[in-house]
Amino acid sequence: MQPGPPKFQRRKEDRPGEIALAALAVFSEKGFAAAKLDEIARRAGVSKGALYLYYETKEDIFHAVVKTAVAPDVAVLRARLEGFPGSFEELLAIFLPALAGILSVSPVAGIGKMVISEGRNFPELARYWHDELVAPMIGLVSGLIARAQERGEVRLGDPRLFAVQLVSPFLMALLWRETFVPVGAEPLGLSTLAAQHLAVMKGGLLTPANGSGS
Repeated sequence: MQPGPPKFQRRKEDRPGEIALAALAVFSEKGFAAAKLDEIARRAGVSKGALYLYYETKEDIFHAVVKTAVAPDVAVLRARLEGFPGSFEELLAIFLPALAGILSVSPVAGIGKMVISEGRNFPELARYWHDELVAPMIGLVSGLIARAQERGEVRLGDPRLFAVQLVSPFLMALLWRETFVPVGAEPLGLSTLAAQHLAVMKGGLLTPANGSGS
């Protein structure tokens, strides 16, 4: 049996991901401004100097957090939506529960709250979050809605605004979870929210011939 690569080589390859996961925890707990590179390094099990072997700035570490911990979930959802062959009503029945399921386990809430609260002071964070995650997803959903409008399945209206309407309740639920649940508020069940939101959107978004819209 051939021996595997030396342990230090395996660890070196793993370090960027380990640093990103450590930064995810620190950013979620402390925010961006208060996050210290020393603490990120300590949680990742590396020296502060080792951070600079992989990332030049704290902003670069934030980019790595997005790519490592958040973007893969978005990619999974995109893959389920792109090229979907069914009706828009069938698409909604897949999209909203899938979004709820991903957000139930994804660390996106803590990082998203950080971006919202600190984006004015650190516009690069908000810009990167928007360009890498928000704009592509809203663009995809907007395109799906526009094509459904062409088929007569969705009522007339701005597809981009319809896309925002679809995802906004989940954004509110995540902010609720990160802001109010820690101080004693009752959690909002994302799966229940998805089911109720699906019924509401089918009644308000679809044309009468393609759902319960009126």
